[in-house]
Amino acid sequence: MKREAARTLIEKLHDLWNKGDLSRIPEIYDEAFIAHMPKGWERSEFVGHDGVRDAIERIRSAFPDWHEKVENMIVERDKVVTRYVSTGTHSGSFIGIPETGRCVSIDEISIYRIAGDRVAEQWCLTDDLTLARQLGRL
Repeated sequence: MKREAARTLIEKLHDLWNKGDLSRIPEIYDEAFIAHMPKGWERSEFVGHDGVRDAIERIRSAFPDWHEKVENMIVERDKVVTRYVSTGTHSGSFIGIPETGRCVSIDEISIYRIAGDRVAEQWCLTDDLTLARQLGRL
């Protein structure tokens, strides 16, 4: 995939998470997609279109105004890296934490592997310590 096409694909991915339009999953994610999330999360992997749908529904049910702002993007061969800030208002249960009404701002970095014209794999790192503090857990 050409550099500009890869950049556009990942921009669409972040837009999907921002808007929650689940009908766009097949145009962005490969059917065999796998996400590797931080190991301390209640689920450290999400697989396929159903996994993506589940992840988006979980985050948007806890943070209905979820928004990911990309700060940096690096495109190299079949990999794209984004450094982004995710924000939202904690309005529903999240990883066992009941609604707090608090606004959160979380630094994240994701590495995406592209196969063909879809995202096939993702490795995500989040600032879980800051998230825990913002939700009153520390």
